[in-house]
Amino acid sequence: MVTVHYFYDPMCGWCYGATPLIESIVNNGRYQLVLHPGGMLPAKSIAPSFRQHIVNSDQRISELTGAQFGQRYIERVTSNEELVLDSYLPTRAILVGESLGLAPFEILKTIQKAHYIEGKPVNTLASLEALAVQLGLDQQLWREKMNTGKTLEDDAINTSHQMMTRLSVQGYPTLIIEDKGQFKRLPHTEYYGRTEQWNTLLESQPNALLR
Repeated sequence: MVTVHYFYDPMCGWCYGATPLIESIVNNGRYQLVLHPGGMLPAKSIAPSFRQHIVNSDQRISELTGAQFGQRYIERVTSNEELVLDSYLPTRAILVGESLGLAPFEILKTIQKAHYIEGKPVNTLASLEALAVQLGLDQQLWREKMNTGKTLEDDAINTSHQMMTRLSVQGYPTLIIEDKGQFKRLPHTEYYGRTEQWNTLLESQPNALLR
């Protein structure tokens, strides 16, 4: 099976927009998707000036990828209520979920939906715990692992950054195919809104993709 390395961040709007392309990789039985978290945003309250940047970026993402942003999310970003974005706690949630048997991409999608569609504060343990229970995980076991795994995300992000340096990855999302020691970036940005053509690309022989 050929590996596709997915460099992502839970708070990356373009990663959310790329979801249909990532789903195609997951659903194609010839590829194994490996997630590498980016740690893009330490927990912080977002300033009004940056909120406008988010709005503009989301509009562009929607135009190019067809991704939908929910009304509650839009209201949170454009209102005067505090907006805290955090890449780290959701990353820990993904890692804990994976350790309990869930596919990391499924957890990521659930967090993205909660954030970008439902406008939920996924920077809180309570919100993430509710999502974990929704996915069928034991609440008490989840809580224990989240509380004792406070270095999980730091370790994973540091490892990811080392690999990013080695492969000259500079942003999210980035998809890199690996086969028999060869690495090549997949041109996913050319296929936003073109899932059918993307599927055709994935059906190519891996050695053709690596040329």
